[in-house]
Amino acid sequence: MSKVVRLISVAGDLTVIATDSTDIVAEAHRIHNTTNVCSAALGRLLTAASLMGATLKGEDNSVTLRLNGDGPAGAVIAVSDFEGNVRGYISDPRVSLPLNGRGKLDVAGAVGKSGSLTVMKDLGLKEPYIGQTPIVSGEIAEDITNYFAVSEQLPSVCALGVLCAPQTEDIIAAGGFIIQLLPTATDETIDKVEKGLLDIPAVTTMLTDGLTPEEICRKVLPEFELELLDESETTYKCTCSKQRVEKALISMGAEELNNLLEDEETEVCCHFCDKKYTFTRADIEQIIRSSKA
Repeated sequence: MSKVVRLISVAGDLTVIATDSTDIVAEAHRIHNTTNVCSAALGRLLTAASLMGATLKGEDNSVTLRLNGDGPAGAVIAVSDFEGNVRGYISDPRVSLPLNGRGKLDVAGAVGKSGSLTVMKDLGLKEPYIGQTPIVSGEIAEDITNYFAVSEQLPSVCALGVLCAPQTEDIIAAGGFIIQLLPTATDETIDKVEKGLLDIPAVTTMLTDGLTPEEICRKVLPEFELELLDESETTYKCTCSKQRVEKALISMGAEELNNLLEDEETEVCCHFCDKKYTFTRADIEQIIRSSKA
């Protein structure tokens, strides 16, 4: 299983949360059969959602990240619960692109450099919180950082990474961290953060070198004394069920449901886990009756 840790500086001027999401991204790759560049795009967003979800307070809380860019991979979506368990999908998982000018996977080319990042937080209130910011790079980490600065006025540093095997498309390592300044942060705090991040290795390099999420936090913030707040194991977790699919069918309306009666069977596939649910004509008739009750 993957792991998320959250630490706070003893001085109370910043928090840092980090994760090794290798198992999560590997499962997403298995389910969606993603190419390397799509694994990187979906994996980065899943990692960011897991980090953000792990900071939620209520058991019924969730956060949804939706990246709508103009790239060939289409929309990328990731959903996390309050423990950091995530699920997600990418519209076209088989997009393949040449490496970019730096010899890296061209995530921005797949996602697009124009569009929006939407963050929806369901905090158990009457209406969810929704924030939307424009895509600034398509590399995802920069877009998450921009979202925090613009929508939540929270100075942050986000780093995300996915390392894939060039030939087999296997996931070698994936993870990320988010540093956030608290209201008590001073200019000295910022200087110390910037100094610690100079020449810091990529997240996937630190993971393949054997560093744990907690060790990554301490490595990127060497000038801070950090205390562990909490840690938890996370996984790729879909919440679909036949009952949920039935509710979705009911939401289609009476006309669409009646159209389904023309077929002997109706198959519905979950976007997140690729699980298939089959409904017979009798099942659809029962759903129609239930919707009228």
